[in-house]
Amino acid sequence: MISPVIPLDIFHDPICPWCAIGKARLDRALEARPDHPFALQWHPFQLNPTMPKGGMERQAYLNAKFGGAEGARKAYLPIIEVMLKEMPKVDLLAIQTTPNTLDAHRLIHWAGIEGRQTPMVSALYRAYFQEGRDIGDVETLVALAERVEMDADAVRRLLLSDADVEEIQTRDTHARERGVNAVPLYIVANQHAVEGAQPPELWMRVIDELNAQIAADDQDDDPSQALV
Repeated sequence: MISPVIPLDIFHDPICPWCAIGKARLDRALEARPDHPFALQWHPFQLNPTMPKGGMERQAYLNAKFGGAEGARKAYLPIIEVMLKEMPKVDLLAIQTTPNTLDAHRLIHWAGIEGRQTPMVSALYRAYFQEGRDIGDVETLVALAERVEMDADAVRRLLLSDADVEEIQTRDTHARERGVNAVPLYIVANQHAVEGAQPPELWMRVIDELNAQIAADDQDDDPSQALV
């Protein structure tokens, strides 16, 4: 009997450092448990929904957010320490622009339609946190779409239009109305919320418990186990 697929809905923003850490940890758990029952679905949550379309110079953004260079340094130091441990190839100094991520979320949405959503998310995180690329730039997004075998010309046409802008903004707003106020946030089986960048060990325990429950349910449904 085929095991049921359990939805794992992930609210995130591809410029969120804790989202990147959470994804790295979840990836390790999924690699350690290749028989996991999860079907991943990524949902938009913009950390900076009012960010100018062209983004902001990175240091200016950090200074404004944390009250100056010293405040930014203190706020980011613990994040840097964790990221360097969890993501050895991270290069935060390469980031020159903090982008508006609306277009990145549109691209993730379109990738999902083609069954390429998680690879697209991975490409965005890698581009931003390891390569320092501006993932608010149209041509950068087109190049990343090509990495996951999406049609570059079609993606460019869509990005240069207003296609699905309202869809992403509505989904973001709906998430906030449902109480999502920080990311990453994971919803397991449409029921259980898991907040923050949890360690791989937690996810492996969750997977083991789910697989054990699935196996027990399968056995209960097996006619050969019935008493005659």
